[in-house]
Amino acid sequence: MALNMAEKQAIVAEVAEVAASAHSAIAAEYRGMTVDAMTRLRAEARNHGVYLRVVKNTLARRAVAGTDFECMQEGLTGPLVLAFSQEDPGAAARVIKDFVKDNKQMVVKLVAIGGKLLPATDLEALAKMPTRDQAISMLMGVMKAPIQKLARTLNEVPGKLVRTLAAVRDAKEAA
Repeated sequence: MALNMAEKQAIVAEVAEVAASAHSAIAAEYRGMTVDAMTRLRAEARNHGVYLRVVKNTLARRAVAGTDFECMQEGLTGPLVLAFSQEDPGAAARVIKDFVKDNKQMVVKLVAIGGKLLPATDLEALAKMPTRDQAISMLMGVMKAPIQKLARTLNEVPGKLVRTLAAVRDAKEAA
């Protein structure tokens, strides 16, 4: 189905708006996939806050121009589905990585984060990135550790005194 100029402009504007606010992007070739598999992928993407769209490559190149994902322009060839992480940087990578396990037809072609194009093999590393909540909890754990250690150290002084007095008492009782 051919798109008229207004529809093309609307698609470019929509994808450009998403790309401008996204944390990371993944482009994967979906050649040979069934409609049912793509529907499952779209549902999974929606559940994880990932914008997923099949766009003509010429429109995708125009949409990512002027965004952090401009580095992807040269690699946009073939039938690609674009996935943009809206909430946390690793969301799209996790969705695509989990989907590729069951659907070998999908092949990751491009991975980009923060304006840098990464090799497709870095999908695994991007997928392992913690979510925002996980990162905050890790930071709080690191910040809390010195305080806990100080409290244990300060508590050890009276504890050692009590143990020493108890040993002296036991020695006097035994004598």
